[in-house]
Amino acid sequence: MLNLQNILDSILEIRDRIPKQRSMLLTVSGIDGCGKGYLTLRIVDGLKAFGVNAVGIGGDGWLNLPDRRFNSENPAEHFYLYAFRFDEMFSRFVLPLRDRRSISIEADFTEETATTYRKQLYEFEEVEVIVLEAIYLLQPAFVDEYDFSLWIDCSFKTALERALARGQEGLPTQEVINAYRTIYFPAQVIHFQRDNPRALATATINNDPRSIESQGYPSLLELQDFES
Repeated sequence: MLNLQNILDSILEIRDRIPKQRSMLLTVSGIDGCGKGYLTLRIVDGLKAFGVNAVGIGGDGWLNLPDRRFNSENPAEHFYLYAFRFDEMFSRFVLPLRDRRSISIEADFTEETATTYRKQLYEFEEVEVIVLEAIYLLQPAFVDEYDFSLWIDCSFKTALERALARGQEGLPTQEVINAYRTIYFPAQVIHFQRDNPRALATATINNDPRSIESQGYPSLLELQDFES
């Protein structure tokens, strides 16, 4: 399992082998609350310290609106299937940016609790490394597009504690707990079973003292005695 310096060294080595006419595409993925955004920021800052023009891109702006991504009859599987507009994100934004190093497009953007889209301008020039972070990025349909991919090991219990600490979605505590227990984490289990994302990753990194010895995926059993 790698640490941050190992990751930066690997990225720089791969970047040197990639044609200069395009960007390197790196993905950071894991469960909700595992620290994807935090690690992405550290990677981008680390690369910039080496003089690399790196950008971090969060996939959450490409969520579907709530009436599309949630369904009470089959909440976990529906969320897994319909949470994101990944096809549009890759075809209109990520892959053109990777292939051309520069882009200027306007696209629909949504916050997690929004009920309508707003327009977002994505404008980048001469990008050397793209660090894309979101859940569900490590699927067989996408992995061939990546030059390097990271899976963050983290337990469900620690991830939920982090979500509560940051006031996830601005909801009352019990609503957040219920959403993670019935939608987000069960949807992650479906992701584990169908995609085996950890095995698809180039490398893994631990971001949870509870899972230092873990060699697999977290279990929903961790949450049986969870108290906020």
